[in-house]
Amino acid sequence: MTGADSYPEFLKADIKDGALNVSSNGEFTYRLRDVHARVSVIWNFEAPAGAGDTHYSIMRGTRANLVIRQGAEQKYKPMLYVEKAPSENPGKHEAALKAAIGKLQAKHPGIDLRREGDAWVVVVPAKYDVGHESHFGQVTENFLGYLRAGRLPDWEVPNMITKYHTIMQAYELSR
Repeated sequence: MTGADSYPEFLKADIKDGALNVSSNGEFTYRLRDVHARVSVIWNFEAPAGAGDTHYSIMRGTRANLVIRQGAEQKYKPMLYVEKAPSENPGKHEAALKAAIGKLQAKHPGIDLRREGDAWVVVVPAKYDVGHESHFGQVTENFLGYLRAGRLPDWEVPNMITKYHTIMQAYELSR
């Protein structure tokens, strides 16, 4: 992949059967304050034909599930689906969802909802889609701004602590 003829010395301990052993795929299931969660990551060497990075997430709630799909059916574009929980009243669910989208429209004009089977799809206008690579650039610029300021925003600190603590606990338990 890099065109180098050999592996650098610091990677030699990770070479097995002539190939570099990279710990990039994994899954762990855990419970946080009696809420069950599972994280699964698969990094393939190459994406499927016509695709880039793909993503699937589901966040289950008492009133709805939020599902992000980014497969062939979505033309490899991430799409947010809102699925009503079985116990939720359909009319109340639709009204609450439309009210929430209405609030978002004030800041992000053009965002809308589209019914798709039993779910709602959050429609994001093309003007907000800067593409994966440009979005990565935006994230990098934000990070560099935090680095220059010498601190993360207050809302990010507990998220980072939780994320890295969880990852390190999973890593230690995997050994």
